[in-house]
Amino acid sequence: MTLQHPSRQPAPRPAYDDAATLAEMHDDCLAVGRNLRLDRVARAAAAPVPSLHFDEFPREVAKRDIRVDEAAQRIANALHLHLD
Repeated sequence: MTLQHPSRQPAPRPAYDDAATLAEMHDDCLAVGRNLRLDRVARAAAAPVPSLHFDEFPREVAKRDIRVDEAAQRIANALHLHLD
């Protein structure tokens, strides 16, 4: 094993030193904003809140039928158990 003299070792890069140019970093920020869909979040935040009053939701919403044995079978399959 050979040791180098401390003056011959490359200087560490500071944490804030980035190899990308300012234009590349700006483009990256714009891409992140598009991928996060911040415009959709801003519209949803500015939209009025939904009502909690029952009379504004007069229709009956049907619930999905699920049998307990089907649910138990899916759980057993997920846990790699075999129920017959």
